[in-house]
Amino acid sequence: MFVGESRLDIGRIRAARGVIDPVFLDTPQYRCEALEGELGCGVSIKLETANPVRSFKGRGTELVASQLAGAGAGAVVCASAGNLGQALAWSGRRRGLEVTVVASRFATKAKLDRIRALGAELELVDGDHELARERAAAIAQYEGIRLLEDSLDLETCEGAATIGLELMASTPTFDTVLIALGGGAMATGVGHVVKDLAPDIDVICVQPHGAPALTHSWHQRRVVTTDSTNTIADGVAGRFPIPEVLDDLFLIADDAVLVQEQSIITGMRLLYNQAGLIVEPSAALGIAAVLENPTRFADRHILTIICGSNVDLPAYHRWIGAQGG
Repeated sequence: MFVGESRLDIGRIRAARGVIDPVFLDTPQYRCEALEGELGCGVSIKLETANPVRSFKGRGTELVASQLAGAGAGAVVCASAGNLGQALAWSGRRRGLEVTVVASRFATKAKLDRIRALGAELELVDGDHELARERAAAIAQYEGIRLLEDSLDLETCEGAATIGLELMASTPTFDTVLIALGGGAMATGVGHVVKDLAPDIDVICVQPHGAPALTHSWHQRRVVTTDSTNTIADGVAGRFPIPEVLDDLFLIADDAVLVQEQSIITGMRLLYNQAGLIVEPSAALGIAAVLENPTRFADRHILTIICGSNVDLPAYHRWIGAQGG
């Protein structure tokens, strides 16, 4: 199916389901008719928040922690905007691993609090996620422990790819998958499976205008970096795309689009009012894409992955309570 060679392997992805704790597998997937009236197209959702860490990241960290424990390793470090850190803390605690998470002190407080509550050592840096990545790499080198790099490490991509297996477990009713694009693990993982099993289904990746590096890279067919990010969708706010991830993205994405902050907020509000879901901004990117281009999707049945629900409630209430847009 693929033109070029992906880093991902469908056999390993299938095997991953036997390693990942079942608490992260077979998450709810259903048609959401209440959203259809608002969006003007068929809508299905995959609810990746119905697990102990309230995001899809546990699928990948389960693979990493299992491998480390099996090899007799005692520690691991990662940089995280919050969700990966929670997931690694959860998976590492189950297997007796010492987990260190490096994050920006400006990250979502609820995510940072949960990382601490799960028993990880949390180190904060006075900068953005890219500075946290540098610090995590330095810790790994100094202490001689495993550095988990989200989206670069295949476990994070192939763990996320098990979502794709579940999407395709029965005959799909959808013809378009809208996937939040941050580091790229979920997009490349899910996209790999979808394109392998049903190549006619469109895979569309969605980023905020305020964090566009990987989308610009996909369109320009080369790595494009940005000097800063400015978006409420902290989970996808990267500035330096990983070349290997971009190569994988070339193989699976039919399009990559950017959306405005107001559309993200409106999407969060719709998911709350019409589907009863509290979601973080990154999880509303797919809905935002439809809101910004309803004509494009008017005759389609889209599926979007609700990828995280870790929010600071005061900020969340400000967002969904603010009218307009």
